[in-house]
Amino acid sequence: MQIANNVVASIEYTLTDDQGNVIDSSVGGEPLAYLHGAGNIIPGLEDALEGKQVGDSLKVSVPPSEGYGEKDEALLQVVPRSMFRGVDQIEVGMQFHAQTDHGMQVITVAKVEGDNVTVDGNHPLAGQNLNFDVKVLEVRAATAEELEHGHVHGAGGHHH
Repeated sequence: MQIANNVVASIEYTLTDDQGNVIDSSVGGEPLAYLHGAGNIIPGLEDALEGKQVGDSLKVSVPPSEGYGEKDEALLQVVPRSMFRGVDQIEVGMQFHAQTDHGMQVITVAKVEGDNVTVDGNHPLAGQNLNFDVKVLEVRAATAEELEHGHVHGAGGHHH
C-alpha cells in the first residue's frame, strides 16, 4: 500500500538543521503515526511522503515556506515584566502560553532588558530549513473514526 490521502503512515525520522544538529528524532522511541492529507505534519514532509511505501527511506530538505514559515518580525513584542505574574526569574528561551487574537499561542522569551521582556510568537523552527531522514515503517487504511476526527488513534497517534 502506498502513502496517499486518508491512509495512516508510521515513520521513523531524524530532523536536523543546516549545520547537522539534531533537532528531534523518533529513533529508539515510538514512531510518528499520522493521517496523510489531514495536515497533521508540515506540508513539505507530507508532500515528499506521498506515494512511498513500507521500507522506503528518504532524505527531505523542507524550506521554511513548506515548514513553519518565515520568521515574522511582527510577532516580536516588548511587554513589561509585570505581565509574568508569579515568575521570579525570566530567562531567554523560556516558553509561556499566551492568549492572543489568534487563540492560545506559545511564546518564547527572546530578550530581557530591565523591566522589558521581548517575546517571540513565531514557531521556534520558523525561518529554518528542516532536514529529515525518514524511513516508512507502516502504511494502513485509516479507520472511520480516525477519518472523522482527522488524526490517528492508538499506538504512535492520538489517545482519547
